[in-house]
Amino acid sequence: MLLAAGTFALVAAAVATHGGSAAEAALGYCFAVGFGALPLLTSRWPVPALLAMALGVVTYYTLDLTPIGLAAPTAAVLYAAAEQGRARAAALVAGALLAASVVARLAEGDDASIVLGVELGSQAALMVAVIALGDAVRSRRSLRAEMARQAAAAAEEQRTEAARQVEAERLRIAREVHDTLGHAVSVVTLQSAVAQEALADDAPEDAMAALAAIHAAGSSAMAELRATLGTLRSSGPRYPMPGLDRLAELLEGVNRGGLPVELHVTGQLDAVPAVVGTTAYRVVQEALTNVLRHAQATRVDVSVRVSAARLSLDVVDDGRGAVLPGPDDHGYGLRGMSERIALLGGTVDVGQADAGGFRVHADLPLPGTAR
Repeated sequence: MLLAAGTFALVAAAVATHGGSAAEAALGYCFAVGFGALPLLTSRWPVPALLAMALGVVTYYTLDLTPIGLAAPTAAVLYAAAEQGRARAAALVAGALLAASVVARLAEGDDASIVLGVELGSQAALMVAVIALGDAVRSRRSLRAEMARQAAAAAEEQRTEAARQVEAERLRIAREVHDTLGHAVSVVTLQSAVAQEALADDAPEDAMAALAAIHAAGSSAMAELRATLGTLRSSGPRYPMPGLDRLAELLEGVNRGGLPVELHVTGQLDAVPAVVGTTAYRVVQEALTNVLRHAQATRVDVSVRVSAARLSLDVVDDGRGAVLPGPDDHGYGLRGMSERIALLGGTVDVGQADAGGFRVHADLPLPGTAR
């Protein structure tokens, strides 16, 4: 709007100051209105506006109206077109108008030194300046838009990464809670049944042993829950996550429940990194939980083999073989087991054992070794 008003004012002032007849003045003011309207159209139609401006200038001087120069009617349109990304088209139109003006004035007999000297140089410099200014404004606006786009993309990426981390932590905690409570509840369920039978058979010693096993399972579950929930707090004690050093304790709890479990270890467990040891512990824990829930087994063998590059473990029972998860299980345990192992680049295989029971086999690479 300011460009339109400025153009109209410049052209109208030039018409008013040079006098002439009333008809010429009226026609000049009409051209002033037209030149003033063109900048308003340039934002949507830059090239047609440039052509209309050039045609208007040529028509104005063809009608031999009051001289108004080239800058007044052209500067605003040249600037607006360059701002819209049409700097080359603006430069071509400006050059054509300058060339036409020089030829016309020389043909009329004007002094060549003046036409080709000061006037041509000043008009050319002014046109180049307004085109350069418009292009610079466009470039700056584009730069600001690009920076805003990059900032928005960075913010969105941060939000996505934050959401991913929250989801990963949620899944990790869900796995920890499932493994901890699942195993403890399975032991408690089994031992409570043993205690009931012992009381029914008037065997208080067996009932006390079962209750002691229930107490031990509950205490272990509470300790692990404190360790898991501690990750959600910024303060308070942190408990170490269970690893292979607590594998014997885990198996002893199952043994006390009446299910014999034998542990076979090959290699040095102390050489296993904590994160791998915790994952191996959880795999064995989940496998034993499934045995207690579904297998109706009388014996379980747990084998752990540690080499320089890998850790392998097997949990094999002599139960009824592959059993689908119950209606309240949904297979979360096996899924969590697979997720834990996949995070470390390992593999897990579950299915029928050669002797007819169920077998869980996991293979985990040790950090710093080729996978």
